[in-house]
Amino acid sequence: MTFAAAKSFLPFGGASSLAAQVDEQARQQNLAIAQGLKRQEAGLLDELIVKYQHRLMRYLLYLTGNREQAEDLFQDVWMRVLVRGGQFNGQARFETWLFTIARNMVIDQRRKRTASSLDELFEAGSDDDRPMSFEVADGEPTPFDRVSNFEDRERIATALLDVDTLHREVLILRFYEELSLEEIAKVTKSHLSTVKSRLYRGMAMIRPKLERAGQRLREAV
Repeated sequence: MTFAAAKSFLPFGGASSLAAQVDEQARQQNLAIAQGLKRQEAGLLDELIVKYQHRLMRYLLYLTGNREQAEDLFQDVWMRVLVRGGQFNGQARFETWLFTIARNMVIDQRRKRTASSLDELFEAGSDDDRPMSFEVADGEPTPFDRVSNFEDRERIATALLDVDTLHREVLILRFYEELSLEEIAKVTKSHLSTVKSRLYRGMAMIRPKLERAGQRLREAV
């Protein structure tokens, strides 16, 4: 049962109590990960890879638009986690720290060839920012999955891949990875107002694409 569903069975005030318990449990888990990384606890990295591999690969694929690059970066990101694990203090969610590392490594890779930031890299567009086809399944439904059927998800994925990377990134982190706006601001090193603007504009970009795709589907039936 999801947290949202559980709230409907709780008496007044019970939902906030449950939310506090969930937050505390998450905080303890993040602190445990931080302590384990500092001690280089045996098996912890393997556990983290198993838990986050699909989400990380999905993020890298959407960010780079290239499977080979994403796979190379995937390995490099986990190596960075192993080497710099002691820098994670557990005050933020582990996935926020993980996606920050991934984003920085994408920038570092591109900087060697072209520009110095995602803004410079993708605002003008490039061959590496072209749409691509891929599928990453981890068995855990995302917010997009929960409100759509297979055909809808296909249209959403296609629409996202046709949006420029800066706006696509915010949409992915918000709706697929379920990061808060504040967490997205940390990952992208952007002001909260910038994140909100990119989210709003990104939604505006994909809405007509989804509507057109739906219209074509209805006409084809």
